[in-house]
Amino acid sequence: MTDTTTIAVFGATGRTGRPLVEQALGRGVDVVAFVRDASGLDVDHEHLTVVEGDAYTGTNVAEAVAPGGDPVDAVVSVLGQSDETPDDLLTVAGRNVMAAMRDHGVDRYVTLTGAGVRTDRDDPSLGGRAMNAVMKLVARDVLADASTHAKAVADSDLRWTIVRPPRLTEDAATGEYAAGYLRLGARERLPREDLATFLLDCVEDGTYVGDLPNVTN
Repeated sequence: MTDTTTIAVFGATGRTGRPLVEQALGRGVDVVAFVRDASGLDVDHEHLTVVEGDAYTGTNVAEAVAPGGDPVDAVVSVLGQSDETPDDLLTVAGRNVMAAMRDHGVDRYVTLTGAGVRTDRDDPSLGGRAMNAVMKLVARDVLADASTHAKAVADSDLRWTIVRPPRLTEDAATGEYAAGYLRLGARERLPREDLATFLLDCVEDGTYVGDLPNVTN
């Protein structure tokens, strides 16, 4: 990477976190993987440090942001909700991560929400509007949490990027993506491996700072 040699990854054992960690290590980046259970990350690498903790309670978050007191260059969060997580996971965990970043002088933050989070610059297709309406009905708490988290990040003094992909898949990587304020439809899909590539590119290239890009194939 150009100016970044160490990143902290929150959500490292998730379906996006795992390819993110593997790709970062493949690029020669030192990775601090923040996990709730180290046994869930079966990756062994000399440039990988694993920190166990709980982003929601704040336990050991600071140790991931500044392992051994040495701050990382950037933080990438791919935390996501499930049936077992609190309704305000992103909001509370994000608050804890950003506090630790400020305490240790780390200002580059790339975080993941979803395409359901809207901005004034969006021009969704009819299908995209329909999908957003459905999400408000069936995943209201998830969408509210993502939106609240996005607002807190955007209001911060960090060098932030909020990435908003469409539905994610386990398909093989294509090696290509389109990013920006896109007119996403209800059928848009993106392999998680391609999302991981985009997240790392944002850190490496310093692009989309202060922006909320969509990304899709």
